[in-house]
Parts: sequence; structure tokens; C-alpha cells
Amino acid sequence: MDMTGQRTLKATQQQAWEALNDPEILKACIPGCKKFESTGDNAYAVAAGIKIGPVAATFNGNVQLTDIVAPTSYKLNFDAQGGVAGFGKGESSVELKPLPEGCELHYTVHSTVGGKIAQLGQRLIDGVAKNMAEDFFKRFEAALDERYPPVETATGTGTAAPANAAKSGAASALPKWIWVAGAVAVAVAMWIASR
Repeated sequence: MDMTGQRTLKATQQQAWEALNDPEILKACIPGCKKFESTGDNAYAVAAGIKIGPVAATFNGNVQLTDIVAPTSYKLNFDAQGGVAGFGKGESSVELKPLPEGCELHYTVHSTVGGKIAQLGQRLIDGVAKNMAEDFFKRFEAALDERYPPVETATGTGTAAPANAAKSGAASALPKWIWVAGAVAVAVAMWIASR
């Protein structure tokens, strides 16, 4: 399965990058996510419960980030196993482009699946993957709005509060956009694997 998309975010490129590298935000934003933990340099273990049609399982996977160009882009490779339900593996690219009023997130995902989920119809699988991506982005945008609430300016337009940018801190060594991209890729991969 191949999927591409883009999303305009109200947060700045740096804020989106930081949020995409926050394991707590990613875990909260990935549908069905039970675990999102570091296992080494730019490597993560992920577990998520996914249901596609009659097939439901917990998929355990690994994500490896490569070609990191902070705060602009990265690539990730992923694999997920769901026992008798099947497996999924693939790769994804994520890019953040600054805009005058926020940034734009672009992503591509290429994945393959096998096992019981591969026997489900392609339309069903594609529909679930798209719904999971949409659900992830709604949650992610809400998390960004909570972390970086708009502040009224003299002209009445909202901008991100600088104090909150400092509050978010760069406690994580990885940019947050990498976490988000990884979360999206893993969610899509798991969804594809469960089809």
C-alpha cells in the first residue's frame, strides 16, 4: 500500500518538530497505542491494538529513524507483528515546511502486509488506514493547540505564545516531528498489517 498526504498545522516548524519527538504526545495520538518507548539511538518499540473488519489484534513493532535533518525531515523504517492476524513492514518519509502562519507536514508511506489481514479487501484496508491517519492528525493538532495556545495580538490574530515554546523544552534528544511521523507511519503500517 502507498499513501501520501499533507497537513497544514498552526504551530511553527520548530514547535511541530518538538511535538513529533515527544513520546507521550505520540502515544496519546496514535489510535490504540499502548506503548511507544525508546530502545536505542533513534529506535523505538511500539505496540497498538488495531481492528480491521473481523480481524483484531495487538501489533508489536519497531521503528528506526534515519536521514534526520532537524527540524525539516527524516525517514523511518518499521515492522509490526500481530501473531496470527499477520504482519506489516515498510518505510515512510516526513517533511515539515515552514509557512507564514505555521507549517505544512508532508508524508509518504509505502508498506506491505501478510497473514490474515492480507486476505481482507483492499478497500477495507485503505479505508481503515485513512481513518487512522485522520484520527492521528486530529489528536495531534489538539495536542499542539493545548501545548501552544494562540495568544491575542493587537490586530486580533492568534500566534503561538513564546512562553510555551520555552516550556516545551527540548528534553527529548529527538525532534518531536520525528515522533509524530513515526507514530503515523507505525499506525498506518499496523493498520495495513491487520488487513
